[in-house]
Formats: sequence, structure tokens, C-alpha cells
Amino acid sequence: MTARSSLTIVLAAGEGTRMRSSLPKVLHPVAGQTLLAHVLAAAPQGTDTSLAVVVGPDHQAVADEARRIRPDALTFVQAERLGTAHAVLAAREAIARGADDLLIAFGDTPLISAETFARLRAPLAKGAALTALGFRAADPTGYGRFIVEGDRLVAIREQADASPEERKITLCNAGVMALDGHRALAILGQIGNGNSKGEYYLTDAVGIVREQGGEAVVIETSEDEVRGINTKAQLAEAEAVMQARLRKAAMDAGVTLIAPETVHLSADTVFGNDVTIEPFVVIGPGVSIGDGTVVHSFSHIVQSSLGKNVSLGPFARLRPGNSLGDGARIGNFVEAKASTLEAGVKVNHLSYIGDTTVGANSNIGAGTITCNYDGFKKHKTTIGRGAFIGTNSSLVAPVKIGNGAYIGSGSVITRDVPDDAMALERTQQTIREGGATRYRELKTGGKKPEK
Repeated sequence: MTARSSLTIVLAAGEGTRMRSSLPKVLHPVAGQTLLAHVLAAAPQGTDTSLAVVVGPDHQAVADEARRIRPDALTFVQAERLGTAHAVLAAREAIARGADDLLIAFGDTPLISAETFARLRAPLAKGAALTALGFRAADPTGYGRFIVEGDRLVAIREQADASPEERKITLCNAGVMALDGHRALAILGQIGNGNSKGEYYLTDAVGIVREQGGEAVVIETSEDEVRGINTKAQLAEAEAVMQARLRKAAMDAGVTLIAPETVHLSADTVFGNDVTIEPFVVIGPGVSIGDGTVVHSFSHIVQSSLGKNVSLGPFARLRPGNSLGDGARIGNFVEAKASTLEAGVKVNHLSYIGDTTVGANSNIGAGTITCNYDGFKKHKTTIGRGAFIGTNSSLVAPVKIGNGAYIGSGSVITRDVPDDAMALERTQQTIREGGATRYRELKTGGKKPEK
């Protein structure tokens, strides 16, 4: 076995034609991350690994996403769509550097794993020139078939070119491939376009390897892992597979999902110990949930951090930028955005907290609104430690409520309130005896009101 360390990855991020969307295919999300992000997360990394991403013309957004995830990524443009081998050779400059291994992947297979990429490279260390990834298809129609002799790959036959017997083969081509990096250009450069479509097929590399006296090997994986995405229906299928994986991983790690099939997770969700998630919860990207926290039903969380022993919901919404301290309580029909709620804060119901810092152990009464937007800019509200905000209060930002301050119910607060002060903004109540009777008579002329 030969030690092999350096690697070039060529990832083709071309476009499908059936997504019916202005968004590039590989930028569609699964479990809160783009298809491209999932593939790059699984792909090998390290100082001896270089990444080349091949994009279509006018798809700068795809190149930007690749560099966001892997800042070292090189990008190449495939100006014309002339087949899979043509796409790979768009990165000829990167391949020519002559790494030990060349790994060819595609940006629309979000379920592929790091373990599978490692398995693809293993035969190269034993002298193989090419390793191809295959799967057993429930319905092989439309896929290229692997023609094998023993454990050796003889050819990859496209559906249109396959004989009736070959079409019965269920071992199909996943498209992902690894090549000996030192021989890669000699192999890829021999691929021609003498087929009915006039395209350069990567699958022809198998025959060329054999003509050159090299060995081509197959490794297998599950059909789910190599699902390619070309339609919105396939996107939904991949989402379902990914959600099942994430739920199982969460439960294996000790998270209690009371009705797992109703919970939507993101690939980057971080759970502490003894977390409980009730039915019909949506957890978007960028969420961490601390030990002992309970997320009650019908809550929606995005880009927020929940501390230990937090209670959230039911019917709570955390928009981006929230941090909830240990023991904080966010109740039903509460929305928070870009706010820090320190330990022990209670916002139990029917409130909006935006661009706000709330000190430890404060209580926010029902119907409280932090009025953070003046129609032009967002402004900040600061509520001190141990403050009490009475029911149905409006805090008009920018405003500061001091430590231990008390805001009377129904107040509209527009000026800062000092520590331990009480603020009440409310007109004096008046009572007019018999006023209700006189009002009804005025409206009805003494007649009984209509029902």
C-alpha cells in the first residue's frame, strides 16, 4: 500500500433545468444549509487538500457560497455545458498540480458522507487507477449501469446504450469518482465526444483506464446517500431523508423528541443534555439549546442561543439574534428579535421584545411591546435587573428602564426611568353615573337595540 496524502477535489456545481427557480440549484436549502454546503462539509479538508469548484456562467453566487464555506476554494467557469468530463476539465489547472488523488464530486448530492469519500480513496492507495461509487437502485431506469467482472469495473453503460440484459442490472452509477492524481489528466484527456449527444462523458474514463492497463474498482453505498437533486420533488425527498438522520442523531445523543416526525431540525443545531422538544417545533439554522431546556409545541427558532433550563413556548417565535440566559421563560405568543434576556427573565405571554437587553430576573407583563422602529431606524431598549414591566405597556425606544424599576400597567414610556423608580403614564379615570344608559338611548331613540 502506497502512502497518499495530497488531494485535489473537483466539485461540479452545474445547474439543473427542472428546478423552475431563479435560485441556482446548489443554493437550494436542505435542513437549513445549501446543497453545496452539505457536500463541502462532507468533503475532505486539510493542508494537503485543495478544492476546485466548477460553476456555470453568471453564477457568481455559487462561487461566493463555496468560498464562504471554504475560503481556500478555487473557482472555474464551465462556459458551455458539454458533459460531465467537460465540467471536470474546466478545472484542468487545479488537476495539473498533480496531487496524489483526484476526487470528483457534485454539488447536488447533499446526503453524501465523509466516510464514503474516504472509502473512495482507499483503493487508490492499493494501486487502483479509478474508483467509482455505485448503489443498488430500487428502479434503475435512467441510470448508467455498472458492468463488473468479480470486483473489477469493466464499463459504465448508459441507459440508452445498454442491452436488454444490461438494463436488468441494478448496480448503478452515482457519478462520484476518484482517480489516481498522477494519471488523471492522461485519463481525462482521452475522453472523446463521439456519442449521440456530442458530449464528454466522465463514465468513459473506465474504458480508458482499462485500455491503459489500469484497474477500475467499485465501492457501494445506499441509494439515499447519492440522491441527486434536479427537481423540487427530489429536494423534498432529500429533506425527508436528512430530517430522519438529524432526528435519530439527536435522540441517540439524549434529546427527547416526543413526536420526532413533527420536529424540523437544521444540520447545525447544537443540543445540550436532557433537552426536550415537544411536537411541531421548527428549529432553523444557527440554534444552540442548553441543558435541561424545554421547547414547547408550535415554536419557531432561528439563529438564537438558549441557555440551561429555559422554557420556550408554546407558540413562541425567536427571530435571529436572541440570547436567552439560564432559567429564562418565554411563553405563548411571544416574539423576540435581536435581544438578550439574562438569567431568570420571564416574558410569559403576548409580547414583542425587539432590539432589547433585559436584565436578570426581570418580569415582562402580558401585552408588552418594545417599540423599536420609528419608520426609519431601529432603536434599542434596555431594561435593568429585577425590573417589573406591567401589562399592556409600550416602551418607546430608545429608552432605558433602571434596575428594580416598576412600570405601571397600560403605560407608554418615552423617557428613561431611574433605578427603583415607578413610572406610570395613564390619563385619570373618570366615571359618569348613568352614562351608559344615556348613550344607548341616544343611539337607539329609546328602542331596544337590534340583535
